[in-house]
Amino acid sequence: MELRQLAYFCMISKLNSFTRAAEQMHVAQPSVTTAIQKLENELGLKLFDRSQKKVTLTAEGEIFHRRALSILHEVQETLVEMHDLANISKGAIRIGVPPMIGAYIFPDIFTHFKKTYPGINLFMFEEGSLSALKKLETAELDLGLIILPSVTDTLHSMPVAAQEIVLCVAATHPLAAKSAVDFSQLRNEDFILLKEDSYHRQVIMDRCRQHRFEPRVVFSSSQIQTIQSLAAKGVGITFLMRMVAADNPRIVPVSLDPPLTVNIALAWKKEKYLSKASKALIDFIRTHTGLS
Repeated sequence: MELRQLAYFCMISKLNSFTRAAEQMHVAQPSVTTAIQKLENELGLKLFDRSQKKVTLTAEGEIFHRRALSILHEVQETLVEMHDLANISKGAIRIGVPPMIGAYIFPDIFTHFKKTYPGINLFMFEEGSLSALKKLETAELDLGLIILPSVTDTLHSMPVAAQEIVLCVAATHPLAAKSAVDFSQLRNEDFILLKEDSYHRQVIMDRCRQHRFEPRVVFSSSQIQTIQSLAAKGVGITFLMRMVAADNPRIVPVSLDPPLTVNIALAWKKEKYLSKASKALIDFIRTHTGLS
């Protein structure tokens, strides 16, 4: 059994396709097929059901998948730990960042961090808080900026910032003249929201349901600029952090009554080895945001 076989196996499990797995790993499909056949022969088990166009795991494959992921994660953490011992000033960090934070808060942190630690590669993945949580659990991410209280008991979290959420409407919208609005006044509006992997969206949906109505969502996107543009053209109303809304003169921010505030935190898995590069970023963000 080889690590290469386990990596192929896990990628096929993730994509449900030998062809897509080969493309993702930049190898020829016959090499992947042969490696899996040898693995199945060695185990004396069929790991995949190939009877349908979409490849799926067998019951035995499901069990093996859990073990294979664990082995690959252990190997990856061992390599990271050994790399730390060899060179403290270098490394790589995979961090998940929600769209709004990624567009308006993280760039400043990223720029200053790279100046301080030029040898550390920072890979940012745009992920909603709920998606980032899942990927932290499976070790696909090292760190994640998330909205509290979405963090789980298996994660450490460090508060980073609190941001007010405001209603955003076109200048011609009747609510643009209001100093503040209650959610009950939004019952008949068209909503433009972030996609469903966003905790920000969940917060808005929950507030609507507290006022006993289901919002009419006419458009969902992970692109903040698209959401702002549609709101500015009067397609619907949306909700953004005040600092984001203030940056766009084409939309009018209106306070919510009562105010709606979200708390942003940096999170990482408790049982996962935390590289020195990751620790450096955690300390940097703590200092950069004025936390002690």
